[in-house]
Amino acid sequence: MKKCVFACGLLAAAIAVPLSSLAAPRVVVISLDGGTPSLLKQFMHDGTIPRDKGLGLLAREGTVAERNITINPSLTAAAHIAMTTGSTAARNDVVSNTFHLVASPFVATVSGFSAPIGGYSVHGPSESDSPTAEPLWLALRAAGMRVVTATFPGGDGLDVRVPGLAGSPIIQSAAKRTVDLTVPFGTATSPFQKGFQLNSGNFAAAPAQIVADLAAAGHQSFSPVRQASLETFTTFGVTFSVKAVALDTTNDNRANYDTIVIYNDVAGQRILGPFTPAPLGTGPAVIKPGTNISALFFLEGNTVLGGVSQKAGTRYFVSNLAPDLTTVRIARTSMTFINRAATTVPAVLADIDDIHTTVGFWQPQPDFRIVEKLDAVPSTFLAFPDLELEAIYEDLVVNWTQYQTNVVLRALAREPNADLAMFYFEQPDGSEHQFLLTDPRQATDPTNPASIGAGQDQAKVARYHKYLGTAYRAANEAVQRVIEAIGTDRHGVPHSNVIVVSDHGFAPFHTAVNMGAFLASKGFDPTKVRAITSGPAAHIYISLQGREPNGTVTPDEYVSLQQQLVKALRELNDANPNYHRRSAPVFDQVFARPTPMKAGDPELGLGTNRIFGQDSGDVYATLSLGYNFDGMQTPVVARLGDDALATTALSVPNFYGAHGYDPKLREMSAIFYAAGPQVCRDEIEEVRNIDLAPTVLALLGVQPADTVQGRALRLCGRHGHDDD
Repeated sequence: MKKCVFACGLLAAAIAVPLSSLAAPRVVVISLDGGTPSLLKQFMHDGTIPRDKGLGLLAREGTVAERNITINPSLTAAAHIAMTTGSTAARNDVVSNTFHLVASPFVATVSGFSAPIGGYSVHGPSESDSPTAEPLWLALRAAGMRVVTATFPGGDGLDVRVPGLAGSPIIQSAAKRTVDLTVPFGTATSPFQKGFQLNSGNFAAAPAQIVADLAAAGHQSFSPVRQASLETFTTFGVTFSVKAVALDTTNDNRANYDTIVIYNDVAGQRILGPFTPAPLGTGPAVIKPGTNISALFFLEGNTVLGGVSQKAGTRYFVSNLAPDLTTVRIARTSMTFINRAATTVPAVLADIDDIHTTVGFWQPQPDFRIVEKLDAVPSTFLAFPDLELEAIYEDLVVNWTQYQTNVVLRALAREPNADLAMFYFEQPDGSEHQFLLTDPRQATDPTNPASIGAGQDQAKVARYHKYLGTAYRAANEAVQRVIEAIGTDRHGVPHSNVIVVSDHGFAPFHTAVNMGAFLASKGFDPTKVRAITSGPAAHIYISLQGREPNGTVTPDEYVSLQQQLVKALRELNDANPNYHRRSAPVFDQVFARPTPMKAGDPELGLGTNRIFGQDSGDVYATLSLGYNFDGMQTPVVARLGDDALATTALSVPNFYGAHGYDPKLREMSAIFYAAGPQVCRDEIEEVRNIDLAPTVLALLGVQPADTVQGRALRLCGRHGHDDD
């Protein structure tokens, strides 16, 4: 195959030829969050990902990039907006997963997933008349083309306002975040995840009416039906009284309970049969371990949030069911839903309602809080063995990815002739965070600092690698189902130009860094200096007078504090011989926001360059590989060989994978696969994720905005196969 150097020049005009009339979008972009080239190669090599399905098919029939260089920081929200706009984070001003808008009060934060794309006017504040970047769908829709975004970041129908600012005006209108079919990403609410440890003493004879209702619904028991109260909670203004019923479905003349039925025992809301219509009405959660370990549970009733009707639910698990009920362990996820109160756009509300009526309520994602036992203090999952919690997580990976796939397929069915369809899948990112146990310096037992090196549990290492394979296989199956929905020619080439990318790669980490504790140890006043971290990336803000509404730091003190912060971060080293042969810097990159040369310049604290956007911190820093701001445990677990001073900032984390490091590192490389009528077989040595938007625009024959920094990739001009 021909090797192509970075960007390969401008996209050849020949590839902008219109496709034949097919019931398939002209371009389909699929993002697999956290897809990492090195892991993908491993799983293609060992057969986890078949060579004729999904990514394997695209690799065989199309173009593959050896590396896809992401942006700084290599984080999900920032990288997706970079792909969508064709511009870096410093240019599009979505600078992290979580950060601070300088027009906000000093303590306020904003999510990068709901931040203004292309910035806003700090003065006012107000919507910018000349945004520094724009989503590619604005140019496409202006050209009369149809666009679909199904849970793709930035396509959410939101009016963006300034967090924490009373009476805040809109700083980005929903019109710029709405396309022809817009499905926002869902969220979670209380009650949050919970575990239940039961025994035979918790179960009593079920009421006769319950037994009769179960039998009428087809749930017969050959032993006396037993019932236990699980929980009572109120959510969305509705109270639920949840009961668990044990059934014995085997006619073997023994008490051999094998099925749990979970239902809401509130008068007028009890549903044991007949079930309400699918997909929303799930009826009770019927779980038979060995057949299924989980089932969905829809919150029946008039659930309302923000004055708007909502459709929400949860998933219950039975991770252990002793036949005599001596041990019964049940888990529940948080309540999940697509927030209809977050948008006022009628078309977006209609798109949400369509998902509810055709696919079902927003299902729970794989939840790290369950497997890490972070739900409460003490955790309700303490009695659950690790293998059971891991099985719950794996079940969520498979079911969640299938749900996301069904959302995508519904969007394709509704808009088969869209010009551009953009889809987002959360896996394999979540599993990589949890299970990327590949470095001997990682403690396989987070409570035991000696479980590194020769002390690692190799069975756990192997098990975790298998879980990564599950995530990649689920993501690949999602890609394959999209390809099947689009259709292929007789050679297997998709009818649409399919581009599969990821936002970033992944790396293992061995040490959690407590940024707040470190800054406090250096004497920084938290009312003047505030760090907002996402993964291994930190934006450190100074409460500057005249910038933040409640800023307190004078211009002279601002400059001094900025210099002190840079010095402190650059001087932090790790000298622990269990982790490094010689002392090594904890921070890899430390940058200071540019300051004006002229004293008293009103632009102080607003300077931008290739690293800093308008809403970046006054100091921006990323950790070295192996370190992460996330994963700190309570109480802190000191690393093997650390003294008390080091433990102030450095400790043993409770999970394993991270991204957000210097994008030039090979570990942070994303994936890039493409195949279709306008793509030929090729290998590209290197692309950038900011090249995605101009490439899509070129495929569709639309001129990119002046703000685009990326360049269209040449995908070779014609395909190597003859037309059908």
